[in-house]
Amino acid sequence: MPKGTGKVFAQNKKAYHDYFIEETYEAGIVLQGTEIKSIRGGRINLKDSYAQIKNGEVFLLGVHISPYEQGNRFNHDPLRSRKLLLHRKEINKLIGETKVAGYSLVPLKMYLKDGFAKVLIGLAKGKKNYDKREDLKNKEAKREIERAFRDRQKM
Repeated sequence: MPKGTGKVFAQNKKAYHDYFIEETYEAGIVLQGTEIKSIRGGRINLKDSYAQIKNGEVFLLGVHISPYEQGNRFNHDPLRSRKLLLHRKEINKLIGETKVAGYSLVPLKMYLKDGFAKVLIGLAKGKKNYDKREDLKNKEAKREIERAFRDRQKM
């Protein structure tokens, strides 16, 4: 099964607007108690979240998973840092890229694969304002072309 397939619970669409995504990695995520029930309910927000490498381990920061409504005292802190599960080779490669080349780690989507919650993280380089404007121009031009083709086929 390719990366990023499965039932998608949350996507970070703003990441594609703010960053050039060079490479993607599929990572498992360590969850506590009722967090998976909240995720399955779609109560997750990836906006303004990022991944960071500390002591040779990758952690996901800034992800908001709402407390489960029927969880009572077993609920978790919504903004706690969560450990990501990656192979050692991948972590070593990410350490090199983020320190030397100035890349960031950004979560792109969270989905379910074979019953396990997975996060697709991207090795991202920040876009400048003129890059963002260029992307918007291209997107608008593509939309105009599609509209023209659709109008032409109606005739």
